[in-house]
Amino acid sequence: MSLTVTVAGRIAEWSGRRRVWLVLAALLLVPAVATVLWRLEPWSESGLIEYPMLIRTDIPTAVAVAPDGAVWFTIEFSDAIGVLRNGRIQRLPKGTQNLEPLGLAVDAQGAAWYTDAPARVISRVSPDGAIKSFPLATPIARLGRLAVAPDGAVWFTDATTLSITRLKNGVFTRHDIGSLRSSPFGVAVEAHGTVWATLQEANKLVHISADGRLAQFDVPTRASGLGDVAVDASGAVWFLELRVNKIGRFADGRFTEFTIPTPSAGLTALAAAPDGSLWFTEIRAGQLGRLREGQVSEVRLPRSDARPFGVAVDAANNVWYTDLSGWLGMLRADRAKAR
Repeated sequence: MSLTVTVAGRIAEWSGRRRVWLVLAALLLVPAVATVLWRLEPWSESGLIEYPMLIRTDIPTAVAVAPDGAVWFTIEFSDAIGVLRNGRIQRLPKGTQNLEPLGLAVDAQGAAWYTDAPARVISRVSPDGAIKSFPLATPIARLGRLAVAPDGAVWFTDATTLSITRLKNGVFTRHDIGSLRSSPFGVAVEAHGTVWATLQEANKLVHISADGRLAQFDVPTRASGLGDVAVDASGAVWFLELRVNKIGRFADGRFTEFTIPTPSAGLTALAAAPDGSLWFTEIRAGQLGRLREGQVSEVRLPRSDARPFGVAVDAANNVWYTDLSGWLGMLRADRAKAR
């Protein structure tokens, strides 16, 4: 056998093996590439785009969208707050560990305000990451939701002091509920400055007028366990009824309740969209929900372990959500409208 034939045979053998290895490598790479693409692009017609957390153990919770389009989110058991800008997630160190970071909202300047119960402060983080904190007077704090009013005042609920509190120009003004079983949780501010809040255990809606007068309204379904609250562009007040799987509406002095089709869906958050829709999360069902003109539709998220928790809607009607399994996601406005 000549040297030429031997070399040619070995080259052919090597080429065959190389093709096998290339095929195997391609088969191994396809799932990995698909995973990356799925994380960044809606490569089905679902209209869903999802971004993984930078650190595998991060648990995104509350979410809010700034006027400039930045998407802010809090991270459970972390010393950072997150923001998505131009398709890129950043973690901004805040110096203290989060525990139930449920309160988050953005102001007109694009800064994010958030509750920090372990540090007993209300803090503001500017777009460049600078943080300013305002200490609470209590030795412990159990804080719920937070909202920013049109005049720049920050409102938050405090179950420890049984109050709904305003922070403006560095001064706290507390509105006491006066009931030991009230458990204030949700808070929202309408365009004219009126504040609405929920009392989980007392089963009431709270109204605080622009001049500070407080009124309470009993919700029709007893022991329904009120959660998040939002006010839409018409001034209607929407709220979650966690224990009975309903969403309530209060407008023109009347209550209306809507039952969610999926039993025990696990309602955690809601947000009023500019187009008049109301969006909410179903943590147990792994779904987003939309309520529009009295009709409920649901959107299942793409992963079996999805745990949607927070929700917000931007000015273009894109629906943003946090997923406790480690994702920040968006349902595009065109697909959201088609539901």
